[in-house]
Amino acid sequence: MSTETTLILFKPDAVTQGLVGTVLARYEKEGFKVRGLKVMALSDEILADHYSHIADKPFFPSVRGFMQESPVVALALEGENVISRVRDLLGPTDSKEAAAGTIRGDFGDKGEDSKMRNICHASDGPEAAEAELKRFFNEGEII
Repeated sequence: MSTETTLILFKPDAVTQGLVGTVLARYEKEGFKVRGLKVMALSDEILADHYSHIADKPFFPSVRGFMQESPVVALALEGENVISRVRDLLGPTDSKEAAAGTIRGDFGDKGEDSKMRNICHASDGPEAAEAELKRFFNEGEII
């Protein structure tokens, strides 16, 4: 087991439904430590960078629009194997496929936006976590 730090983004659906504290409590119950936390509005530039793998797709404007509906909460979370464990806690990207008891299964959209309105983004590997933490946190903001 190894200690890692990962990025979690509480998406606008989590923020507007008042679920940030509820979901954060699940992470803390697992023993993960908060190392950075901030509320931020996402610019077109940061979204184009973060979603560079889909920025040329016809559905990207709707993703950008959703991510700019409200501020998001960026979280740097540390723990043993936190990257894979957080992804297990979240459940699959598509909330309709997520089991009850997972974050997306309990709180994610079950309609046609179930892949986008799924409460949180989480880094999918160590390299992604490193890049994403640098994208959303400035030097000195992760303690």
